[in-house]
Amino acid sequence: MSELLLAFGLLATFSSVGLVALAAQRSAFERRRTVGLLEAQAGRITNLRQQELSRGFIDRALVPMLSGLRALGLRITPVGMRRRIAHKLVLAGSPPQWDAARVGAAKVVGGIALAAWGAFLAWRIHGSGINLPVIVGVFGVIGFLGPDAILSGKIRARQDRIRLALADTIDLLNISVEAGLGFDAALAQSVRNIPGPLSQEVSRMLQEIQLGVSRATAFRNLAERTDVEELNAFVLSMVQADVFGVSVSNVLRAQAKELRTKRRQRAEHQAMQVPVKILFPLVLCIMPSLFVVVLGPGAIRIFHGLFR
Repeated sequence: MSELLLAFGLLATFSSVGLVALAAQRSAFERRRTVGLLEAQAGRITNLRQQELSRGFIDRALVPMLSGLRALGLRITPVGMRRRIAHKLVLAGSPPQWDAARVGAAKVVGGIALAAWGAFLAWRIHGSGINLPVIVGVFGVIGFLGPDAILSGKIRARQDRIRLALADTIDLLNISVEAGLGFDAALAQSVRNIPGPLSQEVSRMLQEIQLGVSRATAFRNLAERTDVEELNAFVLSMVQADVFGVSVSNVLRAQAKELRTKRRQRAEHQAMQVPVKILFPLVLCIMPSLFVVVLGPGAIRIFHGLFR
């Protein structure tokens, strides 16, 4: 009886092992079949680690760090400063990857980094009698105001481009209106033919008008986004013409003539500034070289004649 039970137990054990092996083999077959179907449909199974490593260093390291700096900038930048920076970004044309939080974080990080660099320099030249707090303060202020200076430079460059293209744009508007086009169609024509930041702003103004914004409000928004004196005068004239029903062609003709005069006067003013601006490079760089080349041989001969 005991031998029969032993044989039955062994048979049951081997049967269980066989069933487990068969189930594991079937599960592996189903898994391979599923993977094959997915590879046939999607091409290959995406490896997340390989995909992460295939990204560049900037995407893997710098972008998360900049996101952290953006959150830091949101926490430490005052609301009033963020508003001023946001307005400057609008004037600069809303550069990509720039926002008020990132600029605020760049100001803080730049100030701290340059202050630390100033402290290191002061430590290196400690024996020269330079005061450590002065160097740290100067470098910290430079680092804090550096992003503002870069942003202000972008604003000035964009405003100069708008100011330079404004006269040609108004001339084209005048010609188009006198040829029979409506004012909005003339604006669209100028956008297509004169590229630049002014055309981008005019295109945005036309989109606002199409969305239901009144023409006067769209013109005022255009003036707020650019802050150019000549464009502000043109916007004021067009708003008054729209309110009082004055002929648009007459206003455009007068504005085009005035802008051409201002552009010529501005060019003459810049030409008159050239002698003053070139004075310091001439005295400090060009004149010493000329003195060495012209007077050097004579000075050498006089020295040899007197002290031979």
